[in-house]
Amino acid sequence: MKNTILFLVISAISSHLPAQVVIGKTSVTNTSVSLEFENGNRGLILPWTTSAANTSAAVNGTIIYDLSDHKIKVKYNTGWKDLSVDTSGTTVDPVTGTDGVAIQNTASEKTSAKTAIGPLTSTPGILVLESNDKAMILPKVNRPHLNIINPAPGMIAYDTTEKQLAVFNGKVWSFWKP
Repeated sequence: MKNTILFLVISAISSHLPAQVVIGKTSVTNTSVSLEFENGNRGLILPWTTSAANTSAAVNGTIIYDLSDHKIKVKYNTGWKDLSVDTSGTTVDPVTGTDGVAIQNTASEKTSAKTAIGPLTSTPGILVLESNDKAMILPKVNRPHLNIINPAPGMIAYDTTEKQLAVFNGKVWSFWKP
């Protein structure tokens, strides 16, 4: 009972504090970050959705892996921008031959599930980063197309060698440079 009360008190207090989260590291190294990853040979897998057209509540900046055409897309103004460039991907793991959609379809989705880093708002999404002065730093990988051994469809990382965004659609990596 004491642990439950302590957890509720800490949760109530921490929900009003600025949040910073690190994954694979012991501490935040950049104070302008709400979510930071360890440098290495891992990427971030984006949420899979049956179709970008079915995500009407998505807000600008939402990034998804669209199963209807196996492409990575970002919500931009009134539509979706394709980040996979010109080729459709696949959800079949080239090593095991397992189709990731079959795995996804057997799992029960809790549609009310949501995690927010920063103040909890009504912005739709599975993971929502809310801040007026912080951003997310993607996993940083030296040449992800060479060093991520078995990338998953919908994976995204920042290529530290070429200084560009790398996205994997299940077949090929696409690269975006400012």
